[in-house]
Amino acid sequence: MKAISLLSGGKDSFLATLIAMEQGFEVISAITVLPDEDSMMFHVPNAKLAKYVGELIDLKTIFCRESEFENVIDRFAKENPGIALINGAIASNYQRNKLEMICTNHEMLCYSPLWRVSQATVMDELIQKGIKPIIVAVAADGLDEKFLGREINEETINMLKLLEKQYGLNITGEGGEYESFVTCYGSRTLEITNYRKTFSGSSGVLMIDHIKKNF
Repeated sequence: MKAISLLSGGKDSFLATLIAMEQGFEVISAITVLPDEDSMMFHVPNAKLAKYVGELIDLKTIFCRESEFENVIDRFAKENPGIALINGAIASNYQRNKLEMICTNHEMLCYSPLWRVSQATVMDELIQKGIKPIIVAVAADGLDEKFLGREINEETINMLKLLEKQYGLNITGEGGEYESFVTCYGSRTLEITNYRKTFSGSSGVLMIDHIKKNF
């Protein structure tokens, strides 16, 4: 089955896309939505650089504004009847229901391979598949400036599990506690050569200014 991937550049959408490809979906394109700053639906930090993340798995990326998203979906659906939309939703009913509605309206399959999978399993899958994201935004108790730019590896996952017990943190960041950006898959790496950090109160962002492809 043909599919398009809703790829933000973050770990969940990347993992979902990889799983779909392993299951036999023919992913013909990635779509990255450049969202409004207060978007409840789409990943914000560094979305403009998601094309580099798509290239880690040989996908070309189409960018669109949030207001244009349904028009882009409509075009793909008309050109490819029965196509699927892959997404990385894990636990957000709002996100999942919104995407289901859009797909139903355009006679597409909404495919969410991570939906209701335990968060610990999702994090384990990242390690097992050789996916290396970094944290690029934090907005939760226990996540301070030192987490910005930190690789999500086994050590970081253990730290997140401790914060889950202490603060009720979602270890995948599904509740908006943090956001990520994939910098490595297997032997392919993206080297961040220039970035800016901002931190205020209990939240902060790492904005990537330049990336070097090492593949």
